[in-house]
Amino acid sequence: MKVAILSSVAWRTPPRKYGPWEQVASDLTEGLHARGIEVTLFATSDSLTSAALDAACATGYAEDGQVDAKVAECLHISNLMEKAEQFDLIHNHFDFLPLTYSKLVKTPVLTTIHGFSSEKIKEVYRKYNGHTSYVSISDSDRDAELDYVATVYNGIDDQAFPFVAEPEDYLLFFGRIHPDKGTSEAIQIALASGRKLMIAGLIQDNAYFENEVKPYIDNKQIYYCGNVGPGEKEVLLGKAFALLHPVKFEEPFGLSVAESMFCGTPVIAFKRGSMPELLRDGETGFLVSNVAGAVESVSQIDRISRAYCRQWAASKFSKEKMVDGYIAVYEKLLNR
Repeated sequence: MKVAILSSVAWRTPPRKYGPWEQVASDLTEGLHARGIEVTLFATSDSLTSAALDAACATGYAEDGQVDAKVAECLHISNLMEKAEQFDLIHNHFDFLPLTYSKLVKTPVLTTIHGFSSEKIKEVYRKYNGHTSYVSISDSDRDAELDYVATVYNGIDDQAFPFVAEPEDYLLFFGRIHPDKGTSEAIQIALASGRKLMIAGLIQDNAYFENEVKPYIDNKQIYYCGNVGPGEKEVLLGKAFALLHPVKFEEPFGLSVAESMFCGTPVIAFKRGSMPELLRDGETGFLVSNVAGAVESVSQIDRISRAYCRQWAASKFSKEKMVDGYIAVYEKLLNR
């Protein structure tokens, strides 16, 4: 079986810091390669992989201001599609644009839908619904008008997120600094519960950061750690008393939630999107509907077994389980 993995070219694969799609594409590529599957990763040329690497772009457009995003995307996607006949299967982790090539090549195209950035892009997915195959990353993130071959949860490398039995006393917000992610709500939860809050993540909405987040950063109770990457990330997650995830949109998955539980850290999340699939309410954290509910949950975190958080995460969201899921999908498609 020869598989091409099409990663995003916003960031390097795996990402140096932020880059969830690139991280999933990397973990899957490495997992497939370790199973003896002949896999080629299509990503930026500075990407790192044990498998074969093919690149049309030197660096990610989000990392290099000299790179035009649309030009990079066109060169990247066409580079793979012009080599489509070399592969038994193309696995697209690059959203909807590659679908527009799918009727022009004979190789089957599988797309993992990492969420819908807007309702408008669903028109493209619907157009190619009968010709290609889709995988959802949670049952909650399915569109009723699309057909799916499977749900495969994103997988976490357990070696990268070691278990921490004894946490420190701070709460953690880890994610994009954006209204959708609820950074401001995390601050209100920390203030109301009298706990220190560490904030880490890419500032995606500068106005929101300046108006709703920065005024509270005093480096006494509220801290901003920056956009941290591997090394700092697992330490912050592992030592946290709890992760706050007060999302204000229907989140498709939430990598930091799974990563947190791998470290043994419970999660307090707003009950939106995939959160009821990721968390066991009262066992690996708490599902709440508002800030007041989250504040109440902070006082109950000691009831949660950190060892069980790790056990649950490993049983549902391991890299091995993700690789198993995708191999099963590949075999299903190729045996049609």
